[in-house]
Amino acid sequence: MKPPSGFRARHRVLGSRLWTRGRNVDPDRQMSGEDNKPMGEWLGVSIAILSSCLGGTAAAVTRYLVGNADPLTLAILRWGIGFLCVLPVALWCGVKWPQRRDWLAIAALGLCFFGLFFILYNIAISYTTAARASLALSTLPLQTMIVAAVLGVEPLTARKSLGVGIAMLGVFAALASGLTAAPAGGWRGELIMVGAVLCNSFYNVWSRPFIQRSSALGFLAVGMGAGAVALVVAGVLTGRLAVVAHFSAAQWIAGIYLGVGGGALAFILWVMALQRATPTRVANTMTVNPVAAALLATLLVDEPITLNLVLGLVAVFAGIWIATTERAVAPRVIAGG
Repeated sequence: MKPPSGFRARHRVLGSRLWTRGRNVDPDRQMSGEDNKPMGEWLGVSIAILSSCLGGTAAAVTRYLVGNADPLTLAILRWGIGFLCVLPVALWCGVKWPQRRDWLAIAALGLCFFGLFFILYNIAISYTTAARASLALSTLPLQTMIVAAVLGVEPLTARKSLGVGIAMLGVFAALASGLTAAPAGGWRGELIMVGAVLCNSFYNVWSRPFIQRSSALGFLAVGMGAGAVALVVAGVLTGRLAVVAHFSAAQWIAGIYLGVGGGALAFILWVMALQRATPTRVANTMTVNPVAAALLATLLVDEPITLNLVLGLVAVFAGIWIATTERAVAPRVIAGG
């Protein structure tokens, strides 16, 4: 005979208490998931670091292609191919799709990020080097902290500020040896990139509630799809898509990598990270982006790995560690009247 449901529930609680006895673990906290939160934050940060590394390599590939394609065409390649990869994965996994009432807002975020931001991103890289553009991109943590604080989403603490500051100083140190070789007028690209990063900051902060109400992959597919459709329509109307007909085999390989690695995979990982960690901590890993771009440039054009780069890498990861090891503050409870 089946035991009553109340008995089974008491049995589970008793078993949990017996299992955790002597391990200094509160079974109620364990069952509620509170003890797993720090691990979830670290997993989110680790995923974001991998995503940022892919983004850094995508900057170098974009720089390679920008001489043969305009910013709109590059954005179409990245997100058209990216969406064609993301959508089948989302359908195959049976993801939880966003609620109907959220679709318009998610589509707007997708247009702002996958459309506007990446057109500006490609314009910026056309003016300067991949490493310098990525250096400007590394202001994302600072801008995300400010946006999150202004919108009341995440408090701006001294420890987070210190961690981001150290990581960004590490980026400057890592790229200091290459700053003197900047192209003439490169400051335009870096200024455009800093302005474009503001789009990314709002995307990071505003996307998390939508991800939590649906799923990381479902949210990404809807937003990326909206951006990709808008870009393709713009490309057809302006005739920019005709450029890809003249691509060589090497350029097509680079373009496909841009869509699969720098598009689909990098941003699947990015939204997974936002689902598990706070916007500032995820954005802080963007400081890895220019380092990855510089390392790829070293492999492609035989640039030496300098002591500055090694010390910069140490500083980057030290900054990430400082910003991600802050103790969580208990939420303030307001008693109802």
